[in-house]
Amino acid sequence: MFSWLGTDDRRKKDPEVFQTVSEGLKKLYKTKLLPLEDYYKFHEFHSPALEDADFDNKPMILLVGQYSTGKTTFIRYLLEQDFPGMRIGPEPTTDSFIAVMQGDMEGVIPGNALVVDPKKPFRKLNAFGNAFLNRFVCAQLPNPVLESISVIDTPGILSGEKQRISRERKENAYSGRHRCSYGGYDFAAVLEWFAERVDRIILLFDAHKLDISDEFSEVIKALKNHEDKMRVVLNKADQIETQQLMRVYGALMWSLGKIVNTPEVVRVYIGSFWSHPLLIPDNRKLFEAEEQDLFRDIQSLPRNAALRKLNDLIKRARLAKVHAYIISSLKKEMPSVFGKDNKKKELIGSLGEIYGRIEREHQISPGDFPNLKKMQDLLQSQDFNKFQPIKSKLLETVDEMLSHDIAHLMVLVRQEETQKPVQIVKGGAFEGTQNGPFGHGYGEGAGEGIDDADWVVSRDKPMYDEIFYTLSPVNGKVTGANAKREMVKSKLPNTVLGKIWKLADIDKDGLLDDEEFALANHLIKVKLEGHELPNDLPYHLLPPSKRKVPE
Repeated sequence: MFSWLGTDDRRKKDPEVFQTVSEGLKKLYKTKLLPLEDYYKFHEFHSPALEDADFDNKPMILLVGQYSTGKTTFIRYLLEQDFPGMRIGPEPTTDSFIAVMQGDMEGVIPGNALVVDPKKPFRKLNAFGNAFLNRFVCAQLPNPVLESISVIDTPGILSGEKQRISRERKENAYSGRHRCSYGGYDFAAVLEWFAERVDRIILLFDAHKLDISDEFSEVIKALKNHEDKMRVVLNKADQIETQQLMRVYGALMWSLGKIVNTPEVVRVYIGSFWSHPLLIPDNRKLFEAEEQDLFRDIQSLPRNAALRKLNDLIKRARLAKVHAYIISSLKKEMPSVFGKDNKKKELIGSLGEIYGRIEREHQISPGDFPNLKKMQDLLQSQDFNKFQPIKSKLLETVDEMLSHDIAHLMVLVRQEETQKPVQIVKGGAFEGTQNGPFGHGYGEGAGEGIDDADWVVSRDKPMYDEIFYTLSPVNGKVTGANAKREMVKSKLPNTVLGKIWKLADIDKDGLLDDEEFALANHLIKVKLEGHELPNDLPYHLLPPSKRKVPE
């Protein structure tokens, strides 16, 4: 906690004093920004009001992509376990929004129950109606990854002929704004709602069949103003040769350049995010480096969550100010008695000119204005007579918040970062890439050799020993680098091999003796036969020489 000194201007109040960033964001929003939003009907045009849960919830990742790009498999890959309600297949399987979150017991909470839970940040989704809520669920399960982040899985966006037929059916069944509609609700609007609240938006593409449909392009455009949160994953990259992968990567970057209007190129990660052997392992080192970069980015989300929420509040305040200028300008132009309908049509048609005038008068960046076509559509159903004129005091309060309170809250963000322990995402696939030769934290170690002993792996140990002694063991152990060269021949991805390394390196010295090497190969065999790996090494797999002697 710290105090803020007053300024020479006695008319201005001293900035607020807050104990935490979360408390400060909630207080500033409710007392300084929300009154402006309410007065100018901001929530009817842009985004519902924020609630405490929006400021308190853990970081969220939104996965968006066409069908069969591997969104659900990607979540399973991170968690290293199935989650309730998941379905995986070559055809569209996820037709719902699924919020995958931490819970004491596995289960599925339906959408209508979710939007009445004050502890979850989904209450305002109630505005999208039953058509959406019937396709929205929360999958809860105990998982170490979900202790730090939540993941939102989205319906696969159709492409090609499927897209055309689907759109025709939906347009016949749904009469609303001309936007992407899935089963009677505004799909793009729901994505916008999530985009405003999540910490990371991951767009998934299939390297094997890159086809950015018109529908997907429209969805990406709907995420405008959130490009800073966007990352791109070119998935299933092990299914094509290096030369073809380069062409696909180039085509993806060219296509994204036309859709995402940012001065900087969106970061694209190339890999194959599932726990099966790589079909074409030629680019293994590239996939390894890309996966580590992506995992670092995800692991940084809890640490940067407060800063992200602060940034989002600033963006929201800027949009609310522009909205206030637009509404008050329209109100000012309306006649008091006659010709109101004709004037309304005229004002909507000339909204672009009104934007330009506001931009010049108030020195506002063009990027801060809402989409012109969308705003014109929304204004059609509004009663301009109920709009409010300019109220300088509300705008001054928001300006004061942006210029004084936010600046001081930024100091508190930095204080929290230095005082709190470093928060990163742990468990699941992240565990296999933390330490050992398959992770970015690997460092060579040394240790004593241990005598041979007989155990469940013994029947195959002579075969594994032959390989072991070709790897130049020193003092009875092989280095992680040498062991890695042999283990990658399995073509299993690094997260799986990393987990096997963690289980096999029983004494955690960064080296493998002959028993540990045999155990590692046994676990590889188990995985290749289609079985799941244990989270902890069971007793019957421990070499007898490493079992504790009963007292």
